[in-house]
Amino acid sequence: MLEQGIHLISTDEMTGIQALERLFPNKRIKPKQVEKIEFEYERHGTLSLIANWDVARGKVVSPSIGPTRTEQDFSEHIQRTIKIDEKAEWIFIVDKLNTHKSESLVKLVAESCGITIDLGRKGKEGILQSMDSRADFLSDESHRIRFVYIPKYTSWLNQIECWF
Repeated sequence: MLEQGIHLISTDEMTGIQALERLFPNKRIKPKQVEKIEFEYERHGTLSLIANWDVARGKVVSPSIGPTRTEQDFSEHIQRTIKIDEKAEWIFIVDKLNTHKSESLVKLVAESCGITIDLGRKGKEGILQSMDSRADFLSDESHRIRFVYIPKYTSWLNQIECWF
């Protein structure tokens, strides 16, 4: 895929990452002893990570860290990612989370791919009617930017293995 100019990206989220600060420095180690790590800490809230694993290059690209993991957060993350190579083909491997089948994601893909058809109205009609109709649009192989939805309970490693 890399030779063809296609970006194959496995994308997932990690939520509730605790931002901790140790209250005291670790104890200095003496020869033949294990370092003593301070156990008391102060909490500074939680963060969410949205990460992309570039399968062909074997590295993380364009990670997003923020306080939430909303539809808007995911759509903005994908938008920042495709700006890396705006004319290229992108295939995102994702799970079936509702934010991966959102109205804002459909609109982003349509705009980025020059698709000008009427998308309908969320919950009412057309492509935007349901999560299933949005997923069908987002996974359309004729689109330059598309999403491949993996089965439920499939690990990140299994996502990569299914392609090789």
